[in-house]
Amino acid sequence: MAISSFLIAIILLLIGYIVHRVREHYNYWKRRDIAHDPPHWLLGNFIGVTANLSLGECVRKVYDKYKNTGPFFGFYWFAQKAVVVNDPDLIKRILIKDFWKFSSRGMYHNTEDDPLSGQLFNLDGGKWKNMRVQLTPAFTSGKMKLMFPLMEKIGQEVAKVFGEELEHSDVIEVWDVMARYTSDVIGSCAFGIETNSLKNSKSEFRQMGRKAMVEVRGGTLGAAFRLNFPQLARRLHLKETVPEVEKYFLELIGSTVKYREENNIRRNDFMDMLIDLKNKPMVKSESGEELKQLNFGEIAAQAFLYLLAGYETSASTLAFTLYELACHEDIQERVRSEIMEVLDKHGQQLTYEGMKECVYLEQVINETLRLHSIAPFLNRVAQEDYPIPDQPKFIIRKGMTVIIPIEGIQHDERYFPQPMEFNPDNFSAERMAQRDSILHIPFGEGPRNCIGIRFARMQVIIGLVLILKNFKFSISDETPRPMEYSKQGIILVPGAKGIPLKVKRV
Repeated sequence: MAISSFLIAIILLLIGYIVHRVREHYNYWKRRDIAHDPPHWLLGNFIGVTANLSLGECVRKVYDKYKNTGPFFGFYWFAQKAVVVNDPDLIKRILIKDFWKFSSRGMYHNTEDDPLSGQLFNLDGGKWKNMRVQLTPAFTSGKMKLMFPLMEKIGQEVAKVFGEELEHSDVIEVWDVMARYTSDVIGSCAFGIETNSLKNSKSEFRQMGRKAMVEVRGGTLGAAFRLNFPQLARRLHLKETVPEVEKYFLELIGSTVKYREENNIRRNDFMDMLIDLKNKPMVKSESGEELKQLNFGEIAAQAFLYLLAGYETSASTLAFTLYELACHEDIQERVRSEIMEVLDKHGQQLTYEGMKECVYLEQVINETLRLHSIAPFLNRVAQEDYPIPDQPKFIIRKGMTVIIPIEGIQHDERYFPQPMEFNPDNFSAERMAQRDSILHIPFGEGPRNCIGIRFARMQVIIGLVLILKNFKFSISDETPRPMEYSKQGIILVPGAKGIPLKVKRV
């Protein structure tokens, strides 16, 4: 009896200690008198995902509530202590000036068991730095110019598809067509294959790409466990990529690499560069760092990143732009007039140089990315304690997740008057000169910004030019107003209805 009572007492003490530690953890911001919302024990302040909110909407909701409470407010990134930054000057310091104090994203990856998780976006420290140095040459303006003909050819094809769709109905769901377009672009430029998604909406490449975007092993709870306990997750050999996606893309990339190497094929695309990085001897970067050869898993992961970063993000940008132009036909006509002037200047051909002359179209794209925040927030991890100058109670502790609330800032009336209205003049040269550039960062900012900015903008501009040259868009009875968004994943995409628009030839 005495032993049993002793064991029960030990168990009760242990439970009491655990409860105490959990309470201490979740009372962290309360003890420091820093604004915050009460967290869920595992999902933290992402509890809203169980109430049909997206991750981005969870962050936007608390930003709107606490944006005036100081340089940052308290947040729980699942079970981890985090901060959401309100102050533009602090955002600039975190992303640019003091970048190396916040260089990590803290994303889960397990390259040993799940090679596709070893993509640039997930890597940290020296591995990230080395990979970034090696991949950067693939995204220079010179490389983009070489890939332009591949992309322009697919842009011509998407215009044909709109014409074919019009034979059946004058209302076309544009997000689906745009996703097929970007799927073909990524397939061609990153994987070196003809995916034929524009001709076949159910192509395996597109279906697997969609699955890769919205599915993770174990769902939300599985993702939360891997983020909260990454070292334990690696010891348990837990993977992020779902099995069908992993098998399909590893086999696809493997066969592509083998075929090109055996037949000495070059296409001036991203896959060419990855194969070169796999086969070249060890060299040194301009700063003297040794750059080793990439193994097959590493090049597969970077090709996979190309898909994840460029497929739905660009498809959504294209579809949301067409939606806004359908809602504002006067703006659409101004864009079309600019496109026709540029094409007339270049002999009715879309050229790489002519693409850069579509200035008003760029304003429209930028405003679309402001109003529809494709990536609603950025995340970083503090590498050391970071006190906020002249505000002693505000300290970002080492290991804390730092969230940059892009969607909240881009919808903040302090920075963008009438923020829910679509107004491309927000990005006129005059307005941009008056506003801090850190207030509009759809591709991130600083050394860890999106490496593929040039590629993304090029595929969006090519698609829009060749579509708007031939077709006019307007609202139909089926068009959702206001826009409805999917609650799945982090990337902003339309809801289940998509974006049906009325279309007619110019």
